[in-house]
Amino acid sequence: MRDITHIILHCTATPLGREVHIDEVRRWHTQGRNWSDVGYHYLIQLDGHLQKGRELEIVGAHTKGHNLYSIGVAYVGGLNAQGDPADTMTCEQEETFEHLAFALQLALVTPLTVCGHNEFSSKACPGFSVKKKWPKL
Repeated sequence: MRDITHIILHCTATPLGREVHIDEVRRWHTQGRNWSDVGYHYLIQLDGHLQKGRELEIVGAHTKGHNLYSIGVAYVGGLNAQGDPADTMTCEQEETFEHLAFALQLALVTPLTVCGHNEFSSKACPGFSVKKKWPKL
């Protein structure tokens, strides 16, 4: 297993209420960007259902310069009704993310730093401050 120290939260940058499945994100990444697979390790759907992307043992393609030591998680959404970046996480998505972060820390037997993509890039993704939303994660 690789040395993982961070969980980095992303969004799909899709409009409020539009569902996206892992296969669609995989197509965006493999056909649109010519990557070998979907860049994320997990995708959280609107109803909180967790979908598997890349295997954890495989380095992701989600945060340039930080993939080697991180797990990429994306939630469906990230744009409000006007198409602007926003925290559109449903209660179910928030609950799933919290459970996933806790489960990964237990499974990897190490404290993991939970961050937003916007902490490593000038992008608005995931649409809010992860540190402010989850100061104790």
